Amino acid sequence: MLILHALFQKVEYHRLGFVITDEQHRFGVEQRKALKNKGSQVDFLIMSATPIPRTLAISMYGDMDVSTMKTMPKGRIPVVTKYIKSSSMKPILKDLKEYLASGGQCYVICPLVEDSEVLDAKSASQIAEAMQQYFRGTYQVGLLHGQMKDDEKDRIMQDFQKQKIHILVSTTVVEVGVDVKNANMMVIYNAERFGMSQLHQLRGRVGRGHQQAYCFFMSSSTSKEAIERLKYMEKSHDGFEISMYDLQIRGPGEVLGNRQSGLPTFLVADVFKDFPILNVAREDAMRIVEGYEKRNEYYHLMSTIQEKLKENNEYVD
Repeated sequence: MLILHALFQKVEYHRLGFVITDEQHRFGVEQRKALKNKGSQVDFLIMSATPIPRTLAISMYGDMDVSTMKTMPKGRIPVVTKYIKSSSMKPILKDLKEYLASGGQCYVICPLVEDSEVLDAKSASQIAEAMQQYFRGTYQVGLLHGQMKDDEKDRIMQDFQKQKIHILVSTTVVEVGVDVKNANMMVIYNAERFGMSQLHQLRGRVGRGHQQAYCFFMSSSTSKEAIERLKYMEKSHDGFEISMYDLQIRGPGEVLGNRQSGLPTFLVADVFKDFPILNVAREDAMRIVEGYEKRNEYYHLMSTIQEKLKENNEYVD
């Protein structure tokens, strides 16, 4: 993360012309703007399996060219996803034991590193300690979070890849860039505390090979909206569909501002119901702009011709 901040703030570029941001939903509006402003007329390539509402809305409005890849890598099987109304692992403990006995590895994701007096949520440290005691002498349990030193995180991930660690309790540091094909089960505590894009990205850490993978969303939330979101994730495995649903319930935010979600600012139009007419309006606007540019080119050409005629004493008003 320090390297990323250096790119935004400290690094001076000789002639920056092209910027690529992978996992775009992890970047804030100001961060992307700061990086783009490092150069003049910088081309920007944005990549994400689950674009945030604001980005999706901008692509819908036509201010962004969109290329879509809908196919999964060959041999991939959709992850079986289940919402479990519980704050503990008891409902799925039997499934976890059977899976571990078959030789598989498991991720356990928590929203916090340490226990909090303010937030009622599971911490990675607490869950790791409890699981280490429960599986003592049977399975090795590891702990991973962003507050660790880089060399310690690397060592833990290497042990997990080498199957020295069977259960990895972690925060969202494993959200991207982790590929352990033998790890095909994931349990996410307090799933209601994660965004839909984040849940989809986390779920993408399992099912990396050809085996069936499982992801359990644990939540004791009574919020109707939270429950509906988790149930939607059970049946949807398409990042674009999830993003569209997220856009509908959260709103697109500010296209010209900094809000990345929230209710639309249109007084009359609705981005979902009125999308066809909004698209027609965009096409009309593009034709008007193109016509204006062509007229400017024409006037510039005529002005150039007149200047040349003046130079040759052939000018006639």
